[in-house]
Formats: sequence, C-alpha cells, structure tokens
Amino acid sequence: AQAVVSAHRVALDFWLGRPDAHSFPIKSWRRLTNRALATAGARLTEYRDPAGLPELRQAIADHLSAARGVSVSSDQVIITAGSQSALNLVARLLVREGTPVATENPCYQGAAFLFESHRARMVPVPVDEAGLDVEQLPRQGVMLVYVTPSHQYPLGFTLSLERRLKLIDWARRCGAYIIEDDYDSDFRYRGSPLTALMGLDHYGCVMYLGTFSKSIGAGLRLGYLVVPKALAKAARSAKALLDNGHPWLDQAVMAEFIRSGAYGNHLRRIRQLYCERRDCLVEALHRHFGDVCLSGLESGMHLAWHLPEQFPSAPELQALALRKGVGVYSLSSGAAHDYGGCGYSDRTVVLGFSSLDEHRIRAGIQGIADAWADLPAMSRRSSGARAAALVVSSRRPASGSHRPSRSGRPPRP
Repeated sequence: AQAVVSAHRVALDFWLGRPDAHSFPIKSWRRLTNRALATAGARLTEYRDPAGLPELRQAIADHLSAARGVSVSSDQVIITAGSQSALNLVARLLVREGTPVATENPCYQGAAFLFESHRARMVPVPVDEAGLDVEQLPRQGVMLVYVTPSHQYPLGFTLSLERRLKLIDWARRCGAYIIEDDYDSDFRYRGSPLTALMGLDHYGCVMYLGTFSKSIGAGLRLGYLVVPKALAKAARSAKALLDNGHPWLDQAVMAEFIRSGAYGNHLRRIRQLYCERRDCLVEALHRHFGDVCLSGLESGMHLAWHLPEQFPSAPELQALALRKGVGVYSLSSGAAHDYGGCGYSDRTVVLGFSSLDEHRIRAGIQGIADAWADLPAMSRRSSGARAAALVVSSRRPASGSHRPSRSGRPPRP
C-alpha cells in the first residue's frame, strides 16, 4: 500500500464509470483518422446533418441489432454528445412544467437533476434485486419512466425479463414512454445479456440511450439516442434546434471503427480486463472483510458494497478511507440521487474497478482495512450502534424486501 498518501489527496480512486486510460485503441484510431483525413475533401468545411453522420448512424444500428437485439433503421438513430445530451433532447421533446416523470429510487443523479431543471414532477419508484419494481408504478398519469435495466445505477441490479415485459406492457397501457439508459451494457461478465427493452418493444414506447464514453472514453463525447419511428421526425427537428451536429472527423472514425470489426475486438479485450479487475476487487474485499454483501457483479464497471452493521455509515467510511488516500463513495457522492426511503443510501458504498490495475485495487482495499483498524475499539462500537439503528429505521416492508448477494455471488433476477 505504498501508493497510499495524504488524507486529503486521493491516490487510489475507485471512482465509477472511468475506462482504463491505457486501453484506448490509439494505433487503430490514429490509422483510421489519417485515412479519413486523406479522403475528407469538402466534408471538413461543410455543415452536416444535425442528426449525425449517416455512416455512423447505420453502423450503430447494425451494432445494436447484433449486440442488443434492437432492430431499427438509421433514421431512428440520432448522434449526441453523450448520454446527458441525449437526455436533454428527450426532455426538450416530451417534458413540460409539471410533466410526471418516474425514475428508479435511487437513480442516476444527472437524469434526476436534468428532468427537475425542466420542471418535471418526479415520481420515485423503488428497486430491488430484480430491478425497478414495476408494480409500484402509478397506473396512470406518468408520461416518462427512466430506467437503467442492464446495470441499475447505482446498485447494479439487472431488470429481470419478467419485469421488462411488464414494464413495456405498463407503458403501452398508460401511453407512456420508457427511457432505457444502457450506459455500460457492453460489459457483461456472466451469462448472456438480456435483450434490451427496445428489442422487446412491439409498441413503439421505448427510447434507447447509448454512449461510447464507457467503452472508448468520455473525452470523445459521442453517444446516441434511438427513438421510435413515430418520434423520429420530431426528434431530428429538436436536435437541429439544439446544435448543428458534431465533429465530422470523430464520427467518421467511429463509424469505420465499428464497421471494420475493430470495435468488437476492443470490447472483447477490455471486457476480459474489467472482469479480471472485478474478480480482484471481490477477492480483496473478502480477504480483508470476510462475508461481504455485494451487488452489481454480473456486469458493468462498478459494484455496490452493502456495509455490515458493525461498520460506520457510508459517508463515515468514505471519510475514513480518504485519510488513507483512498476514494470510495457513498451513493450521493457517487453521482446517485435518493428521493428518500430507499434503504440503501446510508449503508452502501460504490466502488469502480475499471480504471485501476490489480495492484492498485489491492492497495486501495488494504488502505480501507487499515483505516478501519486504526479506529479505537470504542469508536468501532459506537459506529456499529449507529449503523444498527440506521439499518432498523431504513428497512423496507417485508413484502418488497430483497437482500443483495452475499459471498460475492451476484443476485439472481
């Protein structure tokens, strides 16, 4: 744990959703960039379609068909500057003051705050091991529901197939739209991925958000929104009002990166790398803390650690770890938002593993263990008493109760 330094500087950072910096496909990217520039012609000086480069939209449509079971035309694909940009476009299309928008609770902070900025009326819906509890959705009056079904943010649960079908049927009956944020579905480590909601939708009620920020890098600023055919024209018009499109060169390179098969090869390499890092993190947690309670292991770039009763609260553990130069995050610090009563916020920390090599993962967990060991016995007892009281007060009703996985095994939908 030599890399661990001062209390106020994060030397070992388990931040969420950060790709491995050394895995960027620099050689392929440079080669494809040079090739695109050699044939650019007037494309570097002309305004392009605000909806995005046709070649990239088609490449994305083909990729979604093969990887996510989503069959769409390129006209339904709109290129954005990442997921947040896509959410903003959806809000511009469908949200007005007072529009009811349902969301998972807890949920991605960026989505919650964006809809609130459009003066939506937020309707939080609880989640459990099978994802969003569809039975808790209002029977009418909701215009949109925002979900992260492949790897619920921040807890990592996977929305079960049964609930996916129920959610689509609910949207059909209510005349609502589902926003499917598939932010890190490229990283599935166990079993076959469930078909995306949009691939199961026969009624035109699902909008699909994708991003290259997790698989390639956030600096690229490329994502996409896939809309039902009935919304395609309106979405393209709304996009034109927001901006005049995105850099042609980045889009051209990304399109060829996908079409050439290089993107698929890149995903296979980093999927294996992240799987090894996840395993390293789980093993380190077991070594230092025994029978840890984890969720979100089947996929994604982070997991959730549900703290034992003798531990301090999540914010307190975050502060203790920081003294050893280790960054771990409570839900609110990890870009998640709790509308109240979810039962996880004070007793769960989230740990990203994708950007740290195995040596740094082990050193980071060692740092947390050292911070815990440094606490005087009396402080440990008082932390445990506070934790027990919080656990009792935050328990959900038994009818909706689900426990995350123990022994490192992921929860089964």
